[in-house]
Amino acid sequence: MRSISATLFCRTYGEDPGLTARKAGKGIILVGWHGTTFIPVTKYRKRGYWSMISTSRDGEYQDRIFKKFGFNTVRGSSSARGAIQSTIRIVRELKAGGVLAHTPDGPRGPWREFQQGAIFMAIRSGCDIAVVASYASPRFILSTWDHYLIPYPFARAAIVYGKPHHIPSDIDEQEQARWAEKLAEEINVLEAEAARHVGYHIEPNPTSSNSESVRQTQ
Repeated sequence: MRSISATLFCRTYGEDPGLTARKAGKGIILVGWHGTTFIPVTKYRKRGYWSMISTSRDGEYQDRIFKKFGFNTVRGSSSARGAIQSTIRIVRELKAGGVLAHTPDGPRGPWREFQQGAIFMAIRSGCDIAVVASYASPRFILSTWDHYLIPYPFARAAIVYGKPHHIPSDIDEQEQARWAEKLAEEINVLEAEAARHVGYHIEPNPTSSNSESVRQTQ
């Protein structure tokens, strides 16, 4: 990851919500799909952002990688084992001005399904949520559940930032589900925009794990 990231030509589009929140002394939750974390993880190295890592064996490897890139980690998940302890810890860090980099379809899917853990943490902490989407060209897609994207060396990469959203604290479960759908759609749309910046066309709202249908544009 270090070797490849050192060769990437990465451009960003929009205002970085993590840096903006930090300047204001506020916490924020940054969300993007599990399969596109390679670029933001290497981009955000040494910033001291927080991440929730699963307690699985795969999570152990991921935890070591994130720590080597300068992330603070909490073992657990907002929707699986260790949920209560890890969520309480992250909410406390967010209230103290921390930045959480979160994959709402992790740690094991379903693919691109926005689970409501991020919504819950936003409500409890009072912090905003902002989308961070990325893509690279050329790239390799692994045959994993998340279709993990790995850029080739010297690839072009793009990161597109969305604007922060404030989640009202008094909404019911139905409204929380609508927020999850809205944010999922925004991730897909901004990811398609990031892909266009590097010469790919992808459908912004795929309906299944086999429907990405990527074609290179001239």
